[in-house]
Amino acid sequence: MKKFVALLLAVVMVAGMTACGAKKAASASDSDMAYVKEKGKLVVGITDFAPMDYQENGQWVGFDADMAKAFAESLGVECQFVEINWDTKAMELDSKNIDCVWNGMTLTNEVTSSMACSNAYCNNAQVIVVPADVAGQYADAESCKDLTFAVEAGSAGEAAVAELGYNYISVADQASALMEVSSGTSDAAVIDLLMAGAMIGEGTSYANLTHTAELTAEEYGVGFRKGSDLAAALNEFFAAAYADGSMAACAKTYGVQDALIAQ
Repeated sequence: MKKFVALLLAVVMVAGMTACGAKKAASASDSDMAYVKEKGKLVVGITDFAPMDYQENGQWVGFDADMAKAFAESLGVECQFVEINWDTKAMELDSKNIDCVWNGMTLTNEVTSSMACSNAYCNNAQVIVVPADVAGQYADAESCKDLTFAVEAGSAGEAAVAELGYNYISVADQASALMEVSSGTSDAAVIDLLMAGAMIGEGTSYANLTHTAELTAEEYGVGFRKGSDLAAALNEFFAAAYADGSMAACAKTYGVQDALIAQ
């Protein structure tokens, strides 16, 4: 009986060691790229943000959207877009609801500390947007200090107005911030310069709005889960797309060619 118990314990120990070894081996080979390829799709977290990501005829288009589709194709997978709450983008990544944040995302310290980020690919700035008929009164940041601002929650624009001590309300996205100013609910908004170029002024839906002072200078990047090998893969893709001219051609389609950063 004692010999049987000893033998049984030995078998259990060996089985446990084997299972542990198998688990370690699986972990060693685990990667975001393998995960994405296995499920057959790259899930991209976005907000409605022209000219980077917006809908046209029921399809997501824009500079970021088109580049994301091309990157997914290079991996041999489909590209799926999911609208997210910008304020919880890091949590969306960590919970694997999405695989990356690709939406004109400013490379802030908060972003780079919580995500594995690509190289910067576009220059940008945060700009103040006001009704065009009063723009002359608000040419710089100091003259805007008594205004009430609308900003996207969790955005670089929100960080900029908070640092300046401005009064502001947080809204779902930058498009909502523009609606606040257009309707007169807020005096001003702070949005991305690239969005301002596409969304406000003559020939747009917000012809009554214009942008004035620039509050920050910044760069865009794409965010993945911490430790993800997809960030390095995207850097390689960006370098190749920049070298063969396809990145510049895509940027020109959406009017952001002057903001491109060499890869």
